[in-house]
Amino acid sequence: DAQQARRILDRLVGYSISPLLWEKVRGRLSAGRVQSVALRLIVEREREIENFVPVEYWSIHAELQPEGLKSTFLAKLAKIDDNDPELANEETVKPILMDMETAAYTITKVKRGERRRKPSAPFTTSTLQQEASRKLGFTAKRTMALAQGLYEGQDVGNGGTTGLITYMRTDSTNVAVSAQQEAREYIRGKYGNDYMPAEAPQYKTRSANAQEAHEAIRPTAVIREPEQVKQYLEPAMYKLYRLIWQRFVASQMEAAVYNTLQVEVTAKTNDHEYLLRASGSDVKFAGFLVVYEEAKNEDVKGDEDEENVRIPAGIAEGQKQQLIRLIPEQHFTQPPPRYSEASLVQALEEDGIGRPSTYAPTISTIQQRGYVVREEKKLVPTEIGMQVND
Repeated sequence: DAQQARRILDRLVGYSISPLLWEKVRGRLSAGRVQSVALRLIVEREREIENFVPVEYWSIHAELQPEGLKSTFLAKLAKIDDNDPELANEETVKPILMDMETAAYTITKVKRGERRRKPSAPFTTSTLQQEASRKLGFTAKRTMALAQGLYEGQDVGNGGTTGLITYMRTDSTNVAVSAQQEAREYIRGKYGNDYMPAEAPQYKTRSANAQEAHEAIRPTAVIREPEQVKQYLEPAMYKLYRLIWQRFVASQMEAAVYNTLQVEVTAKTNDHEYLLRASGSDVKFAGFLVVYEEAKNEDVKGDEDEENVRIPAGIAEGQKQQLIRLIPEQHFTQPPPRYSEASLVQALEEDGIGRPSTYAPTISTIQQRGYVVREEKKLVPTEIGMQVND
């Protein structure tokens, strides 16, 4: 039924719109139930960027030295008299800075805690394409070609070919019980019992309309470590195998544990009370991080540095702080980023558009047709791409 529905959609969209494009725009153009949506996402994002008006805002950090300690740390202004600070421009910031210069700073709250971070699920087609794009700089098309080679098999020194990974077109995160057992024995032997969870982790499939005929993408044998097969594989194929192997082994391991520390500093003047905050964390138990850490999503701008301030040991509630300096900073809101191949695949999957087998060819097609060009790893629509979309 699903296959027939796709075939009908192909005829409704592709067969009827493509001739219209040849007539109205120019020959050899195409439309399709997946490529036209992918193009639309890229064009709409471009227009958002073109129409974006940046807004100015400021932040204030204080560099503080705890009484009796040599080291300093940074805390960010979070509240003024229990209200969120409105720091729209330099004029609003100046009087606040002058007032804060005269304040008495004291630590009013120190909260220590623990945070657990679980490993990511083993790869699906979509997450493999995203991670290979972010970590290795591969296009979706190249990733799939290399994965095909790993799946079909390579000669790894035992005569004949050996399939190194499971099927690479899948949107399931399920793993065979035998593979989990093998991974658990490997982890126990290599890293010890602390790194092996009491029960094998189960992962839920994220994709809305997943068709779970295949399991997740994983190595066919965990004991076949990347280093062992490196000499038999071309460099790019080895890198992809290593990525798949690491992600799978990590997915079967214990969570990482962080020590967290949150500090609140109150600054009082005759007129106002200011609340400043700083938070930091450090790794208490590495867990799955000994094998693999996921790449950061380049399209999500996080205040990573503010999340993790180095806070000196020896701080305590009630401790006075000496103000070393105030650091005002001007910022402007940023337009949404252009799609990269990784973030486009993610958007298509989240909206339930296309199947795992279509992501790579779709992104290739819209580039071959000249609708979209790649600039510094980002997808930018051309004039003709905008016309076709409209």
